[in-house]
Amino acid sequence: MTAPAPIADSTLAREARNQADEPQSHVARFGRDEPLMMDCGTALAPWQLAYQTYGTLNADRTNAILVCHALTGDQHVANDHPVTGKPGWWTSFVGPGRPLDTDRFFVVCANVIGGCMGSTGPASTNPDTGAPWGLDFPLVTIRDMVRAQAMLMSRLGVEDLFCVAGGSMGGMQVLEWAALYPHRVFAAMPIAASARHSAQNIAFHEVGRQAVMADPDWRGGRYLEEGARPRKGLAVARMGAHVTYLSESALHRKFGRRFQGRDAPTFSFDADFQIESYLRHQGITFVERFDANSYLYVTRAMDYFDLADEHGGKLADAFRGTRSRFFVMSFTSDWLFPTEESRAVVRALNAAGASVSFVEVESDKGHDAFLLDEPDMFAAAKGFIDGAAAARGI
Repeated sequence: MTAPAPIADSTLAREARNQADEPQSHVARFGRDEPLMMDCGTALAPWQLAYQTYGTLNADRTNAILVCHALTGDQHVANDHPVTGKPGWWTSFVGPGRPLDTDRFFVVCANVIGGCMGSTGPASTNPDTGAPWGLDFPLVTIRDMVRAQAMLMSRLGVEDLFCVAGGSMGGMQVLEWAALYPHRVFAAMPIAASARHSAQNIAFHEVGRQAVMADPDWRGGRYLEEGARPRKGLAVARMGAHVTYLSESALHRKFGRRFQGRDAPTFSFDADFQIESYLRHQGITFVERFDANSYLYVTRAMDYFDLADEHGGKLADAFRGTRSRFFVMSFTSDWLFPTEESRAVVRALNAAGASVSFVEVESDKGHDAFLLDEPDMFAAAKGFIDGAAAARGI
């Protein structure tokens, strides 16, 4: 039986593929003499990290803010995306006059190691074979991502960060930064995050990974070499994950049980309901810009994250003796990273004697609230940043 002929990629998918090695952003390249020491035991070299910067680093190098992106984000936090053409994923939070004010601060955002927008990952070319890494790429952890970012910041001449900020997986990186490099972090702002991935969240990720790997076009992870892509599997994974980012009230407000372009059911398995059409659109557009293997790797990195386990099972010990100041934020309708998990971080910080403030924002938008227009979030974050900047003298 002959294999089905590969389906031609769209222009967007081809452009996304090009970004894996030669991104439309800054790139820090590290040679064979500058390996990234990874938790799995691999010394990755050579490797690269793609990043964007906004604003200007001051003469004292004291105004740098590192923004850490979430699961399917990238370095294009506050500029138009080179593949989709859409505005950056956090333009509500980063920019002139925003909480992370680029007229005042030097903001850096890097695509995580294992990503697919120019940082070395499974879609990148393996220099030893000339083919995409695929599943030969070593497994990545949140700590690996942070180590890579730390090497980038040193390359940029920034040894002391004014603030590290991020939501969801980005918030995990913030907590890891504060634990791994406390002397380099003046202020830390983890949003809608936790100190470890829950069993429920690992389960959601596993369903998504199995959807990808069950697609015949996944080809054992070697789809790029064979001219294929597991579009259907990755789209289903994205659809399932997207449901977890929302809340029931938000879904009801936006879609309810309204039909899509009709007044009655078709008595078929077409997308009768608006919510079905919306999720299918989310899946279809996602596969045009994101690599399937990267999705496997980055979800796995989140699953492995357990900051307490890294410190003998005691979360407070991760922050013992820290001089960083923390601002922890959660959302009332976030059931993926519920407020109780943020409170656990706050309790650990209190036990460690750290300076910490906490805000639970009233919102019905679910986990994705941190990416959306939430005035209370903006006001609280700006208050923290302004206070920290005053304490730092910038």
